[in-house]
Amino acid sequence: MTGRTGEYEVVVVGAGFGGLTMAWELKQAGVHNFLVLEEGSEVGGVWRENTYPGCSCDVPAHLYSLAFDPYRDPRVRYPEGQAILSYLCEVTDRHGLRSHLRCGTSVVGADYGDEDRVWTLTTAAGERIRTRAVVWAVGQLHRPALPRMRGVDTFGGRMFHSARWDHTADTTGRVAVVGTGSSAAQLIPELARTASAVTVYQRSPSWVLPKPAASFGPVSRWALTHVPGLHDLYRGGLHRAADAVLAPTSQAGWSAKPLEYVARKHLRRQVRNPELRRKLTPDHRIGEKRILIDSKYYRALTEPNVELVTDGIEQVVSTGIRTVDGTERAADVIVWATGFRARQFLDGVRVRGRGGVDLHDTWRSQGRPTAFYGLAVPGFPNLYLIAGPHSFTPTNSNPAVKQHQVRYIMRCLTLGARLREPIEVTEKAMVSYLDHLDEALDRTIWPWGTASTWWKNADGTVTNAWPETVAAFGKALAGNDPSLSFAVPDSPERRTGVRRSRPQDEPCRTG
Repeated sequence: MTGRTGEYEVVVVGAGFGGLTMAWELKQAGVHNFLVLEEGSEVGGVWRENTYPGCSCDVPAHLYSLAFDPYRDPRVRYPEGQAILSYLCEVTDRHGLRSHLRCGTSVVGADYGDEDRVWTLTTAAGERIRTRAVVWAVGQLHRPALPRMRGVDTFGGRMFHSARWDHTADTTGRVAVVGTGSSAAQLIPELARTASAVTVYQRSPSWVLPKPAASFGPVSRWALTHVPGLHDLYRGGLHRAADAVLAPTSQAGWSAKPLEYVARKHLRRQVRNPELRRKLTPDHRIGEKRILIDSKYYRALTEPNVELVTDGIEQVVSTGIRTVDGTERAADVIVWATGFRARQFLDGVRVRGRGGVDLHDTWRSQGRPTAFYGLAVPGFPNLYLIAGPHSFTPTNSNPAVKQHQVRYIMRCLTLGARLREPIEVTEKAMVSYLDHLDEALDRTIWPWGTASTWWKNADGTVTNAWPETVAAFGKALAGNDPSLSFAVPDSPERRTGVRRSRPQDEPCRTG
């Protein structure tokens, strides 16, 4: 492929952390005939979409940043959401990625041609874009989940999801917030400051750890400014600490009890009312759900204008919300902080691989979505995913996981360029990976836990989360040779995974 109009070596779909990392790696490898398609009006993914009051990240920005251009502000530890978006925009411009970017373009279909061995992407506008390889970097937390609830059409006030914040709505009156996850924990304290009444509807509480101050103190600020290498040392220390301390909770490991003690102490310190404290105490083990890190949420729930409701919602009425005990509470605005349809990977996109096989049909027949380390599926040559099934870490920084995936995808693209053929993960490699994955999942508390969480189905099947540390994820990919796990479609190696003789590695470049 020589770069004719509408034809590319690689097309990346999505311009969040994963898509920008992929674009940078392609440029570093000398691949310039690539395109990044973004549905929104700008880069940033969830940080472009989420503009609710108090929006921020509970992972320190030094860790939650791009490896090729890491966060370096010596003043702010936890920047607000708009600051994270600005950082991503600056990175895009600083590294010349904007010339490859096309915003306002939604991909609705992807079809692999068995004859020409090229992917044809179809946009919502009907445009067809041909590419040798496609990389889906659309993330997991970007499709709002709205509950199916009786009476929503009868409500007389304003109503919206937290990720689609309506800035024209008057939130100084009576506001109902449905949900108590990460977004709710951040926006409730802000609403409590301005609204006359805030009613919070909780299905189940989460374990909450105290969050350090958003800004660095004067000593840390001086050190980060003047001590060479300290930014990198701090970033590395955060990564290792998350793997060593937070990750073991998923297996009820050594840190579970100490962290639960810290969480209970945090709750006791901020919530003096024993009845409210009882409502906020989880009945599941720490680590079953994502642990919240916040120091404002509990305090906001103790404000006189805030009420926590734990009775289930029966229906929405014209003036507010009615719970199962028959109580109706008035609301002028309803905010659905109900999370995302994270288990529906590539939702709304038709993806057909070899022989016209539909990716969603394949996943349905398996009973769950699967991908080799969250990045490749048998039968779909030269198709890759960033943040695919089982590659979300609830205990560390997800940009780090995406970085590991991108580097491996680059190795696959290099292998395909050397063979001058499309490649796909072998069935043997996929079976071996799934065996390891399921054994690791069985060692976690997730399948057997009582808590409902967005990364598993109602039957306990885990669909999104990676069951080990980020370091283990990176080590597994670094030690996996694509020439053993990937092969040309319809070749003997596709099923057996037998290694092909190959010349010396060469960089992936356009042909």
